[in-house]
Amino acid sequence: MQGQVSEPTGSLATALAHAARLLSHDPELAREQALAILEAAPRHPGATLILAAALRLSGDAAAALPLIDPLSRALPQAPEVQLEHGLVLLDLGRTQEAVAALRRASMLNPGLGEAWRALSVGLTVLGDMAGAQDAGDRQIQASVRDPALIAAASALVEGRLAQAEHDLRTYLAAKPDEPAALRMLAEVAARLGRYEDAERILTQTLAFTPGFTAARHNLATLLYRQNKTLEALAELDLLQAADPRHPAYANLRAAALVRIGEYEAATAIYRDVLARHPHQPKGWMSYGHALKTLGRRAECEAAYRKAVEQAPMLGEAWWSLANLKTLRFSDADLATMEGQLAATDLVDEDRFHLHYALGKALEDAGRYEESFGHYARGAELRRVQIRYDADETTAHAARSKALFTPPFFAERRDWGSAAPDPIFVVGLPRSGSTLIEQILASHSQVEGTMELPDVIAIAKRLGGKPGKGGASHYPEALAGLDADALKALGEEYLERTRVQRKTDRPFFVDKMPNNFAHAGLIHLMLPNARIIDARRHPLGCCFSGFKQHFARGQTFSYGLTDIGRYYADYVDLMAHFDAVLPGRVHRVIYEEMVESPEAEIRRLLDHCGLPFEEACLNFHQNDRAVRTASSEQVRQPIFKDGVDQWRNYEPWLDPLKAALGPVLTAYPAAPVI
Repeated sequence: MQGQVSEPTGSLATALAHAARLLSHDPELAREQALAILEAAPRHPGATLILAAALRLSGDAAAALPLIDPLSRALPQAPEVQLEHGLVLLDLGRTQEAVAALRRASMLNPGLGEAWRALSVGLTVLGDMAGAQDAGDRQIQASVRDPALIAAASALVEGRLAQAEHDLRTYLAAKPDEPAALRMLAEVAARLGRYEDAERILTQTLAFTPGFTAARHNLATLLYRQNKTLEALAELDLLQAADPRHPAYANLRAAALVRIGEYEAATAIYRDVLARHPHQPKGWMSYGHALKTLGRRAECEAAYRKAVEQAPMLGEAWWSLANLKTLRFSDADLATMEGQLAATDLVDEDRFHLHYALGKALEDAGRYEESFGHYARGAELRRVQIRYDADETTAHAARSKALFTPPFFAERRDWGSAAPDPIFVVGLPRSGSTLIEQILASHSQVEGTMELPDVIAIAKRLGGKPGKGGASHYPEALAGLDADALKALGEEYLERTRVQRKTDRPFFVDKMPNNFAHAGLIHLMLPNARIIDARRHPLGCCFSGFKQHFARGQTFSYGLTDIGRYYADYVDLMAHFDAVLPGRVHRVIYEEMVESPEAEIRRLLDHCGLPFEEACLNFHQNDRAVRTASSEQVRQPIFKDGVDQWRNYEPWLDPLKAALGPVLTAYPAAPVI
């Protein structure tokens, strides 16, 4: 029959059943058994299927393919054959073909959990995260037999999260240790943004079912999303010990290594995975990101080019090419991007990335009005996807000013950790902060790291968990902390960031620009740390931020009015710190650094208590990893060309000027209020 593997009878059936049982624990013996059956019954489909599976499980998928490929064509309606064909193709790195076979298997038998699991892996490799999640949900649905769990799984698949949570909690009240139910509940919690709850549930589940690999993969992913990178790597160690060739595990490990600055190790993993699974455009893009950070410009561009060759609609890869800043697109590139943008079925994420890439391409071509149109359209599409309320930023600045008074700081003088290690570079993105970091990191006593999320994470925790519409308790919560608590926060920050420090240099740079909003916290928990405020002309800085698509964060940058108000609030708050903590913050004006680099570099080093070193003038010769949009620019000497680029767009900047108000005319000083 075409729809199934033929059923054997008698002793042949017994032999096949025995061989099938051997597959899970002794594939080599299963192979021998299958070969023996095929001697007696040549070309028997059931024995051929077992032999192919045994070869794959023994690590020889290449030998399995000539067996399973013709069998798959002969039995296109047999789900178990299509499944094995997909698994073999997946092992061989032929991911798109594997996904097609696995889709056939799962459609023929929706209860085939292994087909959904493998399909989720294949789609993850291809970068289809939404499809991978759906396949993962359907694997859960296929793996349960209890009617109550089937109903909960159906609710999860359909996105009815409240119903799924209710059903699961009801079920777990009677059976609190059911692993499948716990894993589903953790998935519901994660999708609702309750990551700590999801982590606790998964940890609990793995405590009594340590072999539950799907739950462990969920936990590793969840830890990565929470910036608990070392913990995520520990879970990946266990997963990869059991399945070292699993491409999704490898890609997650590479991403985690990038996050802690282990770029060489990450690129080695990407190379290995891409050699085995070459058709994964998002994999090539991630590889390109890592190469860019390492300054391997030609290899980086080649990786991005590979991504757009495989997926011309992949807007993020085109934007990644544009974001090299030094690349100039060809006419053919422009035609390809414009053609993709004209497609009616293009998803918004690809669409807005293509708008940003075309904005940069047309800017380079001097077609500024068209360029601005693309930047504005890209920002508009991105703005509807994010939540940003400019009033909240203004309110935070006002609350900080009310709390951080001279008496408040005087009462807490010399509290916190005495460690002088961090040098915080704050301000707005595109203000010259990467240039300052590169200068400092060229000094023999200073290590550059990256934009570290740790101060923001601490501040968020201090703010508590406000309910819907509720307000954070931060920064007011700082008033209730004593000397020991503030010292503990400083030491926590140093411990959290230790993984980023790869040398024995005594000082390191944390250049998260948004930390200006937490200057009070930084001063209280690390009173001997240096704070550098990187400031650039408001129109130059804000428009440069507006036309930059940031991979994450910086949600204020997708509207000219939003970014103008943000800049004004930043200037207002930093002026307050200048008044209540005179001299605490050293300000670097970008235009002055460009005009008189040696004088400004000497001032900067003096503030940090560092002797002048010639290498700081030759910062562009530093081959350290740089993970920001300016990574290619800071590998060149300082040049003045970019200072006034905003003037090409001045006819369209009136909303920005209005939002900046007196901050614009007062620059570089703060307006007198």
